[in-house]
Amino acid sequence: MTTPVGRRERKKAATRQALAEAALNLFIERGYDAVTLHEIAEAADVSTTTLLKHFPSKEALVFDEEADQEAGLVAAVSDRAPGMTVPQALCAYVKRVRIRAVDSGARYADFLNLVKTTPALSDYAHRMWMRHQDALARAIAQDLGVTPDDLRSAALARFALETSALAQRAEDPERAVDAAFDLLEHGWSAPAPRFVDGRD
Repeated sequence: MTTPVGRRERKKAATRQALAEAALNLFIERGYDAVTLHEIAEAADVSTTTLLKHFPSKEALVFDEEADQEAGLVAAVSDRAPGMTVPQALCAYVKRVRIRAVDSGARYADFLNLVKTTPALSDYAHRMWMRHQDALARAIAQDLGVTPDDLRSAALARFALETSALAQRAEDPERAVDAAFDLLEHGWSAPAPRFVDGRD
């Protein structure tokens, strides 16, 4: 049975959402570095102290889905379709939430452009994304039936998450993610080296 959300919790959630929306509007309109915390608080009709109770930093105002992202990554492993491998499931998840979400509309495109063109936000986004490494590694290890500190599971989790950064730098993000996960799935197989015969 679902516990009803109290009035206080609803008010806190509404304040948090108002702050996040006000911040994003101002950042897109004027640029991240040109906006102060005080201006964001004023736009949401709260004090700066209240803002900092909800968001510990300026960067955090832009990213408010940490728990959802971690749960999604773990579910991609544990709830994947029968016959689908872990790398295949993670490849599909990364493409869905980190690439294809661009199709969500102009607002999301503005958000992505803001992050991409603001070094502080790009760095913060990458750090937050990589924080899910341990939870993902544990989910992979549990799926394999090995101990939580299994190094192969940790390596797969690390490299799977890093594909997102690779995609952001690529001209064709989906192709970049597919190539990276193909390597994770099948391993490195390089063609035999070509030797140049220096004889006449």
